[in-house]
Amino acid sequence: MSTAHRENSETRPLLHASANESYDSVEPRGETTPTDPSPPLNKVSGADLAWVLAGLWSAVFLGALDGTIVATLLAPIGSYFNESNRSSYIGTSYLLSVCCFTPLYGRLSDILGRKGAMLLALSLFGTGTFLCGLAPSMDALIAARAVAGMGGGGVMTVSSIAVTDLIPLRQRGLYQGMTNILFGLGAGLGGPVGGWLNDRFGWRSAFLLQMPILVFSFILVTAKVSIKLPDEIQQQSLRAKIRRIDFFGSFTLVGTVGCLLLGFSLKSTEELPWSHPLIWGLFIASLVWCALFVLVETYWSPYPVMPIRLVKQRTPLAVSMACFFGSVAAFSTLYNVPLYFSAVRLNSSTDAGLHLLPHSVALSTGSVFAGWVMRRTGKLYSLTLTSCAMTVVAGMLIVFWKDNTSPFHLWLDIVPQGFGMASVITTTLIAMIASVAKEDLAVATGITYLFRTTGQVLGVSLSGALLQAVLTRKLRERIQGPGAIEIIERIRHSTSVISELNPPLREAAVSSYADALRIVFICQVACNFFCLLCCLPIQENTLPGTHEEQEAVYRRRKNTITGTPSDP
Repeated sequence: MSTAHRENSETRPLLHASANESYDSVEPRGETTPTDPSPPLNKVSGADLAWVLAGLWSAVFLGALDGTIVATLLAPIGSYFNESNRSSYIGTSYLLSVCCFTPLYGRLSDILGRKGAMLLALSLFGTGTFLCGLAPSMDALIAARAVAGMGGGGVMTVSSIAVTDLIPLRQRGLYQGMTNILFGLGAGLGGPVGGWLNDRFGWRSAFLLQMPILVFSFILVTAKVSIKLPDEIQQQSLRAKIRRIDFFGSFTLVGTVGCLLLGFSLKSTEELPWSHPLIWGLFIASLVWCALFVLVETYWSPYPVMPIRLVKQRTPLAVSMACFFGSVAAFSTLYNVPLYFSAVRLNSSTDAGLHLLPHSVALSTGSVFAGWVMRRTGKLYSLTLTSCAMTVVAGMLIVFWKDNTSPFHLWLDIVPQGFGMASVITTTLIAMIASVAKEDLAVATGITYLFRTTGQVLGVSLSGALLQAVLTRKLRERIQGPGAIEIIERIRHSTSVISELNPPLREAAVSSYADALRIVFICQVACNFFCLLCCLPIQENTLPGTHEEQEAVYRRRKNTITGTPSDP
């Protein structure tokens, strides 16, 4: 690394990038630098932009709605097939598929175009969802959810890439905030809508009635999304485009992520010990696939699905790790705070869920606020660190919840976590986009979503495994004698039985859950702190306010590489 590069501070302007760094950012191995570095501007009228966003955001809304609908339907679906013990695999198969296929859409959107990649994602998601509604067995339903996840992983990624193409970076954060509001709205409505549809028409209707929204989104994307790619891509034959797909890289990446997440998921859902051959076998397989993936991406693939040169750069690496740790903490909080109110405070499920309402409002507000600040100031570094610090403070407040904690704290301590994390997710995405070349925008966005979704799944799986390990140990210390094993198993698998126990057993169960959750909350603080540390190296790049300014940034960066004098 050059001396000039080492001396760059976090506030280094984008236009002053060193030649070496810029070259690393834009020159894919095996690709020739095009004569015209800047594709035509993708400027659309206000009316067309509204229709494009309606098509893209309706798909995002549906993806969020679908997730919570399915979570609500796990119990009735398990009862219908008389396989409640396998109902958790409905969610696991979808999440695994999403994590594995999310990063692939970055490169696919460069090959098939934004419209082609989005239509592929909608087709897979729609096919899987339709098959779920017709599934004759639990195995068929699990497989259909995996197909839906192949498309669900692309809906958010390609939507984000397409909006980036259409909106200047300085305004991009505000649009991301609006996207997050729609995502939160879909996630919030999914539970009650899914429950109502199940009670009124049966669980199959919850899948089949999603099809009209899917068709609406598909038609709008087909008719209105027309984003131009570089001429050298648009003029290629279908065979040449297919050759650009990194099949080996995609296969090894799926093996890496799939084996890793499956190992953690089986550990938490099947309650297998860490020493079980299946668990450590999956982890070893993940390491082997990871080594093969790095070798393929470094030495073999001319168009890598995840360019190693990109991940090794300062800001992309920092953003990726920040997204990972932040997502682990955020989803652990999302799942374990309601459990605290159910198992320790012995509140009803409805009341426990209501305690997440301030958090949901904070999520939407934080994302929009971050977008507004970036639009006003063109800066994101200080905002990112402040937001991370808010999540650390919120995590510490939650750790100190006790029997005598006031209702004020129980309702509002979680707010800084939601507000801060929503802001971090928005600012880190913009930081990633602003730090890479135009040719790498799509792939970089896919990498961001990969680390984010992987963190989400691990946040739930690891916190669940840790909770059960500590809870089991504490219960065995406090409950002994005849029938103790049966009582402990009942307490571990259902919080609703706690209120039915006699006072000594109830006190032991509540204290054990409180101790276990406190350990989980401390780990959440640690993850939020690691997120803060990972955000420190992020560089502050100029956020262009117009399409013309943004194109000028890309031209000057290319000129730095080729040695061509910059435009006056």
